[in-house]
Amino acid sequence: MIASDASASIFLQNIFIGVILTATSVSITVETLKELGKLKTRSGNAILGAAIIDDILGIIALTIVTSMADSSVNIVVVLLKVAAFFVFAIVVGILFYKGYKKWVDGAKKELHRHTIVAFVFCLLMSYVAEAVFGVADITGAFIAGLIISNVERSEYLQTKFDTVSYMLLSPVFFASIGLKVVLPKMNAAIVWFAVVFTITAIVTKIIGCGLGAKMCGYQNDQAKRIGIGMISRGEVALIVASKGSTLGLLGSEFLGPVIIVVVITTIITPILLKVVFRSEEKTIEPVKAEEEIKSYYENVEKDR
Repeated sequence: MIASDASASIFLQNIFIGVILTATSVSITVETLKELGKLKTRSGNAILGAAIIDDILGIIALTIVTSMADSSVNIVVVLLKVAAFFVFAIVVGILFYKGYKKWVDGAKKELHRHTIVAFVFCLLMSYVAEAVFGVADITGAFIAGLIISNVERSEYLQTKFDTVSYMLLSPVFFASIGLKVVLPKMNAAIVWFAVVFTITAIVTKIIGCGLGAKMCGYQNDQAKRIGIGMISRGEVALIVASKGSTLGLLGSEFLGPVIIVVVITTIITPILLKVVFRSEEKTIEPVKAEEEIKSYYENVEKDR
């Protein structure tokens, strides 16, 4: 019985490590594509959409795996709760969007309380996801972010959120991650695991996402770009690892390899993207092009 429990625990830990690898850092890839001027290309749009869906699926997998750690939890009930949460999120999202839009439209200037309301909304969605539906708290925060990104003045809110994140939230989060890393436990076996883990993290994204893109009708160059654009892990991988460490699904000795994967993939992704995007790819702006052509001929007619 004890051996069976130990084997189940090791199996869940292995699955959880796989869940960590599902994450994709949207922010790092998007900033790189913006710098290259390739965000509006077919490959860029595919990377952005796939990365968002990837994170959602990864967070759902996190919820299922963490629930499996408790033997008293029924997996069918967990799946029903996940579905119920997304229904709840859609309804709340529509109501929040309409109410927030009406409030913002009635305001004559940008007020700091807009940011406070948005931040409180993120915290509430995070709390409801965890406490009411049993879904991972970061799922609620992620959904809240998607909702807020569609409201008026989302760019204004983003600048305020960035300030709060850089000054308070990010330093506290990364400090908590650093405190959990136990360096003495990183023996030769763990170092080798970190090397294999990093190679796996890179190769699986390139092959898996590249093949998926190819199956969806993308050209070879585009499939290669999409696969490389999905390599970067980032804050999501660290959050998932931290969650697993707290719940006992991830030993403290494995946090080091996870951090190594995050750092290396964050560094190499922009470099590889610049290499594969050297060949030109036309941007998807047909509407803008048609408007420019129409405007050109109208000006020609006026000159006549």
